[in-house]
Amino acid sequence: MADLRWWRHESPVGDLVVVMGDSGLRKLIVGGAVDVDTIDGVAYPERDNEVATELDEYFAGRRRRFTMPVDLSSVAAPFRRTVLETLYREVGFGETITYGELAALARRPGAARAVGSAMATNPIPIVVPCHRVLAAGGHLGGYGGGLGMKRGLLGLEGVGIEG
Repeated sequence: MADLRWWRHESPVGDLVVVMGDSGLRKLIVGGAVDVDTIDGVAYPERDNEVATELDEYFAGRRRRFTMPVDLSSVAAPFRRTVLETLYREVGFGETITYGELAALARRPGAARAVGSAMATNPIPIVVPCHRVLAAGGHLGGYGGGLGMKRGLLGLEGVGIEG
């Protein structure tokens, strides 16, 4: 089992539970109301100040790209991992992409629904920015933290979305 460290982090979108592994950020739980015993592996409280600083800078509007190491090894399905890696690497601050466009960028045109599943199971929202993925026609689509949070994160990045 992985040796994981976690802490609760206050943010403008609510409390986050940040879970770190030896290879980087492993999970970001939005809402903070989680029993840490449900975190995979043996977890103990320990704050990573560099990651905390990057999160604070992002929410303060001073960080446009995360540089912390991200560990997506818990994403077992190869296509889902490819989609999340592509999103993290290719879709920057203040940019949006549709599910279909992301599917094509991940070399699976026509797999928009599979991209939606990858977004719904993203273990590291905000940092792996699934809030930047929109439905066809530029509509919000869905978001695990709720559409208000998605709209707020996009607004923080200067993106206004109708509807």
